[in-house]
Amino acid sequence: MKNHWKLGVLGVALLAASGAMAQAAVGKPAPAFTATDLAGKPVALSDFKGKFVVLEWTNPECPFVKKHYDSGNLPATQKDATAKGVVWLSIQTVPSADPKARTELQSWQATKHAAATASVIDDGSIGKAYRAATTPHMYIVDPKGQLIYAGAIDSKPTSNPADIAGATNYVNQALGEALAGKPVSQPVTKAYGCTVKYPT
Repeated sequence: MKNHWKLGVLGVALLAASGAMAQAAVGKPAPAFTATDLAGKPVALSDFKGKFVVLEWTNPECPFVKKHYDSGNLPATQKDATAKGVVWLSIQTVPSADPKARTELQSWQATKHAAATASVIDDGSIGKAYRAATTPHMYIVDPKGQLIYAGAIDSKPTSNPADIAGATNYVNQALGEALAGKPVSQPVTKAYGCTVKYPT
């Protein structure tokens, strides 16, 4: 578990070192993107201007992702957010053009009762623009298109579901503050999880 976390942190450092990838920054405009969702429909960040948008990097095989889905924590967080009018986009970056990735993600999300507004398979371009390094890796974009949060889903960097109860859910916290018109008290946290694998 510690090795996964260290690899994720290393991934952040490596991505940050590349000028071509160092685009996303809290307090700056969120990088624009267009993708195709699991139903084959186009999805663009610009489609949701005027709304809060959560971006969630995911991977069904990652134990850190399983922690939050098997326990019901992430589906509950998604439902709570979307009930408040927040758009939730789940993104899986895949290292190769695997034609099964789309259907496998769709099937997995259905079994976990996921409640994302839309889910997309990323060829690496979105992940590199946001410097997504781990799964999960979370981002929040405000109605003006500014990135207001980037980092972990919560304060317990483990794959143990038992740790969720005692953790601070950073996404819920940031959304609650932002929806109330307050500044986000912790706009950047250290993401943890499995390393995002990019196409070579």
